[in-house]
Amino acid sequence: MKIVHIITRLILGGAQENTILTCRELAARGHDVTLITGPATGPEGSLFGHTENMGFEVVRLERLIRAIRPINDYLAYCELKMLLRKLDPDIIHTHSAKAGIVGRFAGHSLKKYDKAGKRPAVVHGVHGLAFHRYQSGWLNRFYIAVEKAAAEKTDAFICVADAMTEQSLAVGIGRKEQYTTAYSAMQEGAFLKPIDEAKKQIFRQQYKIDDDAVVLVTVARLFELKGHDYIIESAKRLACRYENVVWLFVGNGNLAGKFKREVKRLGLEGRIKFTGLLQPDEIPLAIGSSDILVHCSLREGLARALPQAMLCGKPAIAFDLDGAREVVNENTGRLVEAENVDELTSACEELIKDADLRRGLGEFARESVKGKFAPDTMVDVIEKVYERLLVKDDMTITRRLSK
Repeated sequence: MKIVHIITRLILGGAQENTILTCRELAARGHDVTLITGPATGPEGSLFGHTENMGFEVVRLERLIRAIRPINDYLAYCELKMLLRKLDPDIIHTHSAKAGIVGRFAGHSLKKYDKAGKRPAVVHGVHGLAFHRYQSGWLNRFYIAVEKAAAEKTDAFICVADAMTEQSLAVGIGRKEQYTTAYSAMQEGAFLKPIDEAKKQIFRQQYKIDDDAVVLVTVARLFELKGHDYIIESAKRLACRYENVVWLFVGNGNLAGKFKREVKRLGLEGRIKFTGLLQPDEIPLAIGSSDILVHCSLREGLARALPQAMLCGKPAIAFDLDGAREVVNENTGRLVEAENVDELTSACEELIKDADLRRGLGEFARESVKGKFAPDTMVDVIEKVYERLLVKDDMTITRRLSK
């Protein structure tokens, strides 16, 4: 198949890592794959280097940006439509809200000038939703209306969690039969492999963490709605009770300065550490050198950090939002009520105090997710969706697999 993926920007993030891995695996299976993306601006870092020599082409479209700018967005739509017409794909697979809107409208417009009026199949990957309870009602209504309009131009949705399907259908976006869940894949072997004790010791020394310290790690951009402020408040309550506990924030973002100033104001510089940006291949060591993953994002599809920690044999503590409950439960960690710092503190304290409990939860967690997040598992599902669309007896679909 000839496949085009479209995403707004290749920053360090779950949706971006997922998209690159999907393109790589599809190319390895013999498909002709092109990735169209915008510039990777911002403090979160770039993944452009991770697309080199991966078997697929990368095309950068400068006008394809995350911010909403109507004139620029219309020009991006026109440029994208011209590029897609030139590439002439069988499948167009969009990712993220902005690229999902522009890409789906551009893709749907590519009707061939023949009697059948054929066009490529249009697929949208749902990694998270633009509407959520932490923004104004009018803005949510706007995003839902736009997503409903885009759904009319969409042949299939591929979601990273069942929760994304449920929330989309609840507000009338698309039809149930359009949705398929494909958990966001990762290189499981890198996380399943036991961490070398010498490397673990060096990693801890780098951040001045004692060998016997209990480390609570958070892997997330230092950005709005990622929940670091709740973790800092929880750390403030626990730091005075447990002298051997350290919190480790992995990532960067536009709120890094704010959080560092808050940590300094609280006198917790020695207890809350910031690693800054780490590359994806450094994450297994960061998690493996820690004891508990704490993830308090208020808006997420299904955070990749959760299964990553579980594959490392670490229990996870997460807010009970979106797809978290699809992997986190009483046997693999602790789910706590969103924004409830009391519950968050209690859950952290329970695991801090009990090494055997951490070990038991971690072992069960590893077994519960093993295989579910493997690249082959995800791409098998995606490929079947593509094939189903291309063999569908529908005059709006471009190709047949036999071509």
